[in-house]
Amino acid sequence: MKQIESSKNEQIKQWKKLHKKRGREKANQFLIEGFHLVEEAVRAGIQMIAVIVTDEEVIPSSWNMDDRNIILTNDSVLKELSETDSPQGIIAVCTIPVEQKLSAEHGRYLLIDRVQDPGNIGTLIRTADAVGVDRVIVEKGSVDLYNSKVLRSSQGSIFHVPVIKGELSNWVDELKTAGVPVFGTSLQNASVYTAIQPSESFALILGNEGEGVQTDLLDKTDQNLYIPIHGKAESLNVAIAAGILLYHLRT
Repeated sequence: MKQIESSKNEQIKQWKKLHKKRGREKANQFLIEGFHLVEEAVRAGIQMIAVIVTDEEVIPSSWNMDDRNIILTNDSVLKELSETDSPQGIIAVCTIPVEQKLSAEHGRYLLIDRVQDPGNIGTLIRTADAVGVDRVIVEKGSVDLYNSKVLRSSQGSIFHVPVIKGELSNWVDELKTAGVPVFGTSLQNASVYTAIQPSESFALILGNEGEGVQTDLLDKTDQNLYIPIHGKAESLNVAIAAGILLYHLRT
Protein backbone atom coordinates (compact mmCIF):
# COMPACT_ATOMS: atom_id res chain seq x y z
CA MET A 1 0.00 0.00 0.00
CA LYS A 2 1.29 3.44 -0.95
CA GLN A 3 0.79 6.77 0.78
CA ILE A 4 0.46 10.24 -0.76
CA GLU A 5 0.31 13.16 1.65
CA SER A 6 0.69 16.17 -0.66
CA SER A 7 -1.58 17.55 -3.37
CA LYS A 8 1.61 18.64 -5.16
CA ASN A 9 2.52 15.02 -5.77
CA GLU A 10 3.17 14.50 -9.49
CA GLN A 11 0.78 11.53 -9.70
CA ILE A 12 -2.03 13.59 -8.19
CA LYS A 13 -1.36 16.35 -10.72
CA GLN A 14 -1.63 13.84 -13.56
CA TRP A 15 -4.87 12.37 -12.23
CA LYS A 16 -6.38 15.85 -11.88
CA LYS A 17 -6.12 16.12 -15.67
CA LEU A 18 -8.80 13.41 -15.85
CA HIS A 19 -11.34 16.07 -14.84
CA LYS A 20 -11.20 17.21 -18.48
CA LYS A 21 -12.34 15.25 -21.53
CA ARG A 22 -9.01 15.86 -23.26
CA GLY A 23 -7.12 14.45 -20.29
CA ARG A 24 -9.35 11.37 -20.17
CA GLU A 25 -8.92 10.69 -23.86
CA LYS A 26 -5.14 11.13 -23.72
CA ALA A 27 -4.69 8.81 -20.73
CA ASN A 28 -7.57 6.47 -21.61
CA GLN A 29 -8.61 6.75 -17.96
CA PHE A 30 -11.41 8.28 -15.88
CA LEU A 31 -12.19 8.98 -12.23
CA ILE A 32 -15.10 7.76 -10.14
CA GLU A 33 -15.79 8.72 -6.57
CA GLY A 34 -17.95 7.51 -3.73
CA PHE A 35 -18.32 4.02 -2.30
CA HIS A 36 -21.37 3.05 -4.36
CA LEU A 37 -19.88 3.90 -7.78
CA VAL A 38 -16.55 2.27 -6.97
CA GLU A 39 -18.32 -0.87 -5.77
CA GLU A 40 -20.42 -1.02 -8.94
CA ALA A 41 -17.27 -0.66 -11.05
CA VAL A 42 -15.57 -3.45 -9.10
CA ARG A 43 -18.54 -5.75 -9.61
CA ALA A 44 -18.57 -4.96 -13.34
CA GLY A 45 -14.89 -5.85 -13.67
CA ILE A 46 -13.75 -2.35 -14.62
CA GLN A 47 -9.94 -2.22 -14.58
CA MET A 48 -8.68 0.02 -11.79
CA ILE A 49 -5.28 1.69 -11.86
CA ALA A 50 -5.58 2.95 -8.27
CA VAL A 51 -8.07 3.30 -5.44
CA ILE A 52 -7.37 6.36 -3.29
CA VAL A 53 -8.85 6.34 0.20
CA THR A 54 -8.59 8.30 3.43
CA ASP A 55 -9.28 5.16 5.48
CA GLU A 56 -8.11 1.75 4.29
CA GLU A 57 -10.96 0.09 6.18
CA VAL A 58 -13.35 1.56 3.59
CA ILE A 59 -12.33 -1.20 1.16
CA PRO A 60 -14.21 -4.47 1.81
CA SER A 61 -12.20 -7.68 1.60
CA SER A 62 -14.75 -8.97 -0.94
CA TRP A 63 -13.36 -6.50 -3.50
CA ASN A 64 -10.12 -8.54 -3.63
CA MET A 65 -8.08 -5.41 -4.25
CA ASP A 66 -4.32 -5.69 -4.74
CA ASP A 67 -2.62 -3.66 -2.00
CA ARG A 68 -0.27 -2.26 -4.62
CA ASN A 69 -3.24 -0.44 -6.20
CA ILE A 70 -4.43 1.11 -2.94
CA ILE A 71 -3.25 4.58 -2.02
CA LEU A 72 -3.83 5.97 1.46
CA THR A 73 -4.11 9.73 1.60
CA ASN A 74 -5.62 12.63 3.57
CA ASP A 75 -8.73 14.76 3.16
CA SER A 76 -6.78 17.60 1.54
CA VAL A 77 -5.39 15.43 -1.26
CA LEU A 78 -8.71 13.70 -1.84
CA LYS A 79 -10.43 17.07 -2.16
CA GLU A 80 -7.96 17.99 -4.93
CA LEU A 81 -9.12 14.98 -6.94
CA SER A 82 -12.80 15.26 -6.08
CA GLU A 83 -15.36 17.10 -8.21
CA THR A 84 -18.02 17.11 -5.50
CA ASP A 85 -18.53 19.57 -2.65
CA SER A 86 -18.33 16.82 -0.04
CA PRO A 87 -15.86 14.05 -1.00
CA GLN A 88 -16.92 10.61 0.24
CA GLY A 89 -13.48 9.31 1.18
CA ILE A 90 -12.79 7.12 -1.86
CA ILE A 91 -11.83 7.79 -5.49
CA ALA A 92 -10.80 5.26 -8.14
CA VAL A 93 -8.72 5.77 -11.27
CA CYS A 94 -10.13 3.45 -13.95
CA THR A 95 -9.23 2.43 -17.48
CA ILE A 96 -11.85 3.36 -20.07
CA PRO A 97 -13.31 0.01 -21.23
CA VAL A 98 -12.82 -1.12 -24.82
CA GLU A 99 -16.05 -0.39 -26.65
CA GLN A 100 -17.93 -3.50 -27.68
CA LYS A 101 -18.39 -4.13 -31.40
CA LEU A 102 -22.05 -5.05 -31.68
CA SER A 103 -24.42 -5.39 -34.61
CA ALA A 104 -28.15 -4.80 -34.79
CA GLU A 105 -30.37 -7.69 -33.73
CA HIS A 106 -33.70 -8.17 -31.97
CA GLY A 107 -33.77 -6.43 -28.61
CA ARG A 108 -34.51 -3.14 -26.86
CA TYR A 109 -32.48 -0.08 -27.82
CA LEU A 110 -32.26 3.52 -26.65
CA LEU A 111 -30.71 5.89 -29.20
CA ILE A 112 -29.52 9.24 -27.81
CA ASP A 113 -29.15 12.11 -30.27
CA ARG A 114 -26.78 14.91 -29.16
CA VAL A 115 -27.96 15.25 -25.56
CA GLN A 116 -25.73 17.85 -23.90
CA ASP A 117 -26.58 17.82 -20.22
CA PRO A 118 -24.48 15.25 -18.30
CA GLY A 119 -27.21 14.73 -15.72
CA ASN A 120 -29.66 13.91 -18.49
CA ILE A 121 -27.29 11.43 -20.18
CA GLY A 122 -26.58 9.68 -16.90
CA THR A 123 -30.28 9.49 -16.02
CA LEU A 124 -31.12 8.19 -19.50
CA ILE A 125 -28.60 5.37 -19.06
CA ARG A 126 -29.91 4.62 -15.56
CA THR A 127 -33.50 4.55 -16.85
CA ALA A 128 -32.54 2.30 -19.76
CA ASP A 129 -30.88 -0.07 -17.30
CA ALA A 130 -33.98 -0.13 -15.09
CA VAL A 131 -36.25 -0.86 -18.06
CA GLY A 132 -34.02 -3.68 -19.30
CA VAL A 133 -32.76 -2.02 -22.46
CA ASP A 134 -30.15 -4.18 -24.19
CA ARG A 135 -28.04 -1.40 -25.68
CA VAL A 136 -27.71 2.36 -25.53
CA ILE A 137 -26.33 4.08 -28.65
CA VAL A 138 -25.02 7.63 -28.25
CA GLU A 139 -24.60 9.98 -31.23
CA LYS A 140 -21.49 12.14 -31.54
CA GLY A 141 -22.18 15.64 -30.24
CA SER A 142 -23.51 14.26 -26.96
CA VAL A 143 -21.66 14.98 -23.72
CA ASP A 144 -18.65 12.78 -22.89
CA LEU A 145 -19.78 9.53 -21.27
CA TYR A 146 -17.01 9.65 -18.66
CA ASN A 147 -17.84 13.15 -17.45
CA SER A 148 -18.08 12.89 -13.65
CA LYS A 149 -21.70 14.13 -13.60
CA VAL A 150 -22.69 11.49 -16.17
CA LEU A 151 -21.12 8.79 -14.02
CA ARG A 152 -22.74 9.99 -10.80
CA SER A 153 -26.21 10.41 -12.30
CA SER A 154 -26.03 6.98 -13.91
CA GLN A 155 -25.53 5.53 -10.41
CA GLY A 156 -23.41 2.72 -11.83
CA SER A 157 -25.79 1.77 -14.65
CA ILE A 158 -23.14 2.80 -17.19
CA PHE A 159 -21.27 -0.32 -16.03
CA HIS A 160 -24.34 -2.58 -16.41
CA VAL A 161 -25.68 -1.91 -19.91
CA PRO A 162 -23.60 -1.70 -23.11
CA VAL A 163 -23.24 1.98 -24.08
CA ILE A 164 -21.89 2.50 -27.59
CA LYS A 165 -20.87 5.67 -29.42
CA GLY A 166 -22.03 5.54 -33.02
CA GLU A 167 -23.73 7.14 -36.01
CA LEU A 168 -27.45 6.91 -35.30
CA SER A 169 -28.34 7.10 -38.98
CA ASN A 170 -26.40 3.90 -39.65
CA TRP A 171 -27.87 2.21 -36.59
CA VAL A 172 -31.42 3.08 -37.65
CA ASP A 173 -30.78 1.52 -41.08
CA GLU A 174 -29.31 -1.64 -39.52
CA LEU A 175 -32.09 -1.95 -36.95
CA LYS A 176 -34.80 -1.68 -39.58
CA THR A 177 -33.02 -4.29 -41.72
CA ALA A 178 -32.96 -6.55 -38.64
CA GLY A 179 -36.72 -6.12 -38.23
CA VAL A 180 -36.55 -3.90 -35.15
CA PRO A 181 -39.24 -1.16 -35.20
CA VAL A 182 -37.70 2.29 -34.73
CA PHE A 183 -39.62 5.09 -33.02
CA GLY A 184 -38.62 8.73 -32.99
CA THR A 185 -39.90 11.46 -30.69
CA SER A 186 -41.40 14.61 -32.16
CA LEU A 187 -44.28 17.05 -31.73
CA GLN A 188 -44.95 17.16 -35.49
CA ASN A 189 -46.25 14.37 -37.71
CA ALA A 190 -46.34 12.02 -34.75
CA SER A 191 -48.79 9.70 -32.99
CA VAL A 192 -49.61 9.70 -29.30
CA TYR A 193 -47.37 7.11 -27.70
CA THR A 194 -50.27 5.08 -26.28
CA ALA A 195 -51.29 4.17 -29.86
CA ILE A 196 -48.28 1.85 -30.02
CA GLN A 197 -48.49 -1.67 -28.64
CA PRO A 198 -45.67 -2.87 -26.35
CA SER A 199 -43.13 -5.17 -27.98
CA GLU A 200 -40.20 -7.41 -27.09
CA SER A 201 -38.08 -5.58 -29.66
CA PHE A 202 -37.92 -1.84 -30.40
CA ALA A 203 -35.61 1.15 -30.72
CA LEU A 204 -36.46 4.59 -29.32
CA ILE A 205 -34.69 7.82 -30.31
CA LEU A 206 -34.53 10.73 -27.85
CA GLY A 207 -33.07 14.04 -28.97
CA ASN A 208 -31.18 17.15 -27.98
CA GLU A 209 -32.76 19.18 -25.16
CA GLY A 210 -33.38 22.24 -27.34
CA GLU A 211 -33.60 20.92 -30.89
CA GLY A 212 -35.05 17.44 -30.43
CA VAL A 213 -34.23 14.58 -32.78
CA GLN A 214 -32.55 15.44 -36.08
CA THR A 215 -34.98 15.67 -39.00
CA ASP A 216 -33.06 13.16 -41.12
CA LEU A 217 -33.44 10.59 -38.35
CA LEU A 218 -37.15 11.29 -37.92
CA ASP A 219 -37.60 10.74 -41.66
CA LYS A 220 -36.16 7.21 -41.31
CA THR A 221 -38.26 5.95 -38.39
CA ASP A 222 -41.21 3.57 -38.61
CA GLN A 223 -43.27 5.99 -36.55
CA ASN A 224 -42.73 9.11 -34.47
CA LEU A 225 -44.34 9.51 -31.06
CA TYR A 226 -45.30 12.29 -28.69
CA ILE A 227 -46.38 12.53 -25.07
CA PRO A 228 -49.41 14.80 -24.52
CA ILE A 229 -48.85 17.86 -22.32
CA HIS A 230 -51.96 18.50 -20.24
CA GLY A 231 -50.70 21.46 -18.24
CA LYS A 232 -48.89 24.64 -19.22
CA ALA A 233 -45.37 23.19 -19.38
CA GLU A 234 -43.76 23.65 -22.78
CA SER A 235 -42.16 20.22 -22.76
CA LEU A 236 -40.93 17.31 -20.65
CA ASN A 237 -37.36 16.75 -19.57
CA VAL A 238 -35.74 14.28 -21.98
CA ALA A 239 -34.97 11.74 -19.24
CA ILE A 240 -38.55 11.89 -17.90
CA ALA A 241 -39.88 11.38 -21.42
CA ALA A 242 -37.58 8.39 -21.85
CA GLY A 243 -38.94 6.77 -18.70
CA ILE A 244 -42.55 7.14 -19.83
CA LEU A 245 -41.92 5.86 -23.34
CA LEU A 246 -39.55 3.00 -22.52
CA TYR A 247 -41.82 1.54 -19.86
CA HIS A 248 -44.77 1.77 -22.23
CA LEU A 249 -42.95 0.21 -25.19
CA ARG A 250 -41.54 -2.83 -23.41
CA THR A 251 -43.68 -5.90 -22.75
